[in-house]
Amino acid sequence: MKPVDRHLADILATVRPLAPLEVEIEAALGAVLAEDVASPVPLPPFDNSAMDGYAVQAGDVAAAPVTLPVIGDVAAGDGGLNALGPGLVTRIMTGAPLPAGADAVVPVEWTDGGTARVRIDRPAPLGNAIRRAGEDVRAGDVVLREGARIGPAQIGILAGVGRRRVLVRPRPRVVVLSTGAELSEPGTPLGAGHIWESNSFMLAAAVREAGAEGFRAGSVTDDPKEFMDTLDAQLLRADAVITSGGVSMGAYEPVKEALSPLGTVTFEKVAMQPGMPQGFGVVGPDRVPIFTLPGNPVSSFVSFVLFVKPALRAMQGLPAGPPATVRATVTGPVRSPAGKRSYLRAVLTGETVAPVTGQGSHQLAALAAANALIVVPEDDTSLPEGAEVEVIPL
Repeated sequence: MKPVDRHLADILATVRPLAPLEVEIEAALGAVLAEDVASPVPLPPFDNSAMDGYAVQAGDVAAAPVTLPVIGDVAAGDGGLNALGPGLVTRIMTGAPLPAGADAVVPVEWTDGGTARVRIDRPAPLGNAIRRAGEDVRAGDVVLREGARIGPAQIGILAGVGRRRVLVRPRPRVVVLSTGAELSEPGTPLGAGHIWESNSFMLAAAVREAGAEGFRAGSVTDDPKEFMDTLDAQLLRADAVITSGGVSMGAYEPVKEALSPLGTVTFEKVAMQPGMPQGFGVVGPDRVPIFTLPGNPVSSFVSFVLFVKPALRAMQGLPAGPPATVRATVTGPVRSPAGKRSYLRAVLTGETVAPVTGQGSHQLAALAAANALIVVPEDDTSLPEGAEVEVIPL
């Protein structure tokens, strides 16, 4: 059997980052930045008030309470030339440019709110409530580095430095297709011998959670031709394809039967439990990566965590490798078959991890109750309660 780490290495050696494209910043959410972004101006670009209040010279209010004449107003967006001299104040609004000669702002809450004359009840130290030009960003500073995932705050700073468009690696478009004659669409009556199809819903959601775009192509029967026709139609919108089912050793394995003759997809036994039957390769003229995962839902999900999620990171130009792990103490004994790396569903709480009841690869409810996978190495067939283990948080 093929080691888990080698299977992941082969996948990462095959997938390539998607080509960058320029998009409007509203469309950049979730994408990965493909350029460094610098600010052309300082931020803030000018000294301005951090509060509604009065622009003053700090020395004039040091002996507060004092009453001073108000010589004008400065609103946010005011482009005029404003100045004040000793013994004078100007009403000022949040974000408004600081008048020349002012060196402090008195919040309106420290005053009687006067418009012609104002009583100031507290002294304001030098620089009080002033946002200095460039205190956030200096002109030429890089505000976002290539490889940053773009979230709401990143879109905010892109707009804040005047960018309308940005170069990104787009979110991979991933088509998810389930196989099996026994599958029925949720919400429809369940016939004899059928089960409701869940894998494509689960995997498409996992794709979206990983920062890509997941598209369900539904399910097909065990007919290899039907599978291939559906796959060919879906390749037009796919940067990657995930299938579940049809890759084991049984008599009706449509994915294996359809793809094996192409010579570009390899089907192997990987030394892991759950998820031993795996397939990976490329299909179509654009050599789209395809991950053919086993059909049992837990096997399919664990395979996604181990192999597909790192590949999606690589396609976005992000660092990619095995899932991150933490160390924890297991609360009960665990067992594993010899020669396979096991991934046991568990609940991680602080520094302890408890295996859930129901470790079968079909037991989706147990997976839904878990928030972690206990990793049991290939050479260990059992670990006692209290053992320290590697854990993959989900």
